Amino acid sequence: MNNPRRSMLKGMALTSAALAAGTVVSGCASTAKEAGKAAMPHYKGNINHSVARWTYGDLSVEELCQVVKSLGFSAIDLIGPDEWPILKRYGIDSSMCNGAELNLVDGFIHPQFHDELEKRYLKHIDLVAEAGYKNLICFSGNARGMSKEQGLKNAVAGLKRIMPYAEEKGVIIQMELFNSRIDHPDCMADSSQWGVALCKALGSPNFKLLFDIYHMQINEGDIIRTIQDHHQYFGHYHTAGVPGRHEIGDNQELYYPAIARAIKDVGFSGYLAQEFIPTPETKIGKIESLRDAIKICDV
Repeated sequence: MNNPRRSMLKGMALTSAALAAGTVVSGCASTAKEAGKAAMPHYKGNINHSVARWTYGDLSVEELCQVVKSLGFSAIDLIGPDEWPILKRYGIDSSMCNGAELNLVDGFIHPQFHDELEKRYLKHIDLVAEAGYKNLICFSGNARGMSKEQGLKNAVAGLKRIMPYAEEKGVIIQMELFNSRIDHPDCMADSSQWGVALCKALGSPNFKLLFDIYHMQINEGDIIRTIQDHHQYFGHYHTAGVPGRHEIGDNQELYYPAIARAIKDVGFSGYLAQEFIPTPETKIGKIESLRDAIKICDV
C-alpha cells in the first residue's frame, strides 16, 4: 500500500461536515447532526454520488450511513439485502446491490454455473425490485484458457436466462469490468471492447456495464474517449487513483474533474461511486478523503 496521500485541495482544514461525520463515528450523533446541518455541502446536482461500502469496512454500515448523510449525499455501493434495512432508516439508496454472485471468478462465462446463477439472480432480482432499488452487479468470471469468443458466447447464453425477468421487474444487471494486469489476473471482462460486444449481443436495455475507471485505466487507458464513444452501454461508474487504488487527488495519473465532466456531458443519470482505498489511519482522516473525492467529482 502506498504512503498516505495529500488531498488535492491542499491546505484546506477539515470542514465542519467532515468533523461532524467524525463525531458521528465517535457516538455524538446529535451534535454531529447540528454541525452537519449548519455546514451541509451544496453540490451542483450534475453527478449522483455514492461510496463503495467495502472501502470503509472499518465503519459499521450504520456509521457509514451517518457519514454519508453528514457529507450531503445519499447512496452506498456494493451492499446486500441483510443491510438494506439500515439504509432504509437513513434514506440511503443501495446504488449497486450485490449478493447474487457466486464470487468474482466463477461467473457467467462458465456454463457449469449457469443453473446456480440463474437461481440466485432470479431470487435477487425480486429482492432488489421489492426494495425499490435498481442495480444488481454480476461478473464474467476468469477465463481459465477460454477464448474471448467462447466466453462471449457462454455469457450471452447464461445471461439470457435472467434478462427477461430483469426487464419485467425493472432491474438493471450490470457486469463490472476489471483489469487483468494487476488486480484480477485472467478475468474475461477486462476490456470495454469485450463488454460492449456483450451488451450488443444481448440487446437488452436492462443489461449495462459497470465501467470501473481505475481498472480500465490500467488495462486500456483512453478513458474519456471511451466514455464518449460507448456511454450508452455504461450504467454505473467506479473511481480510484492510479496507481495504488487510493485517493483521486493530484498525485495520481487520472484527472477526475475532466472525467466527471465527460460523464456529465454525455447525459449520464446514474451513479458515480467512490471506490478508492483511503490511506489515512484515522477515521476522521478517511472521511476527509471521501469528502475531498466527492468535491473533486462534483462538476
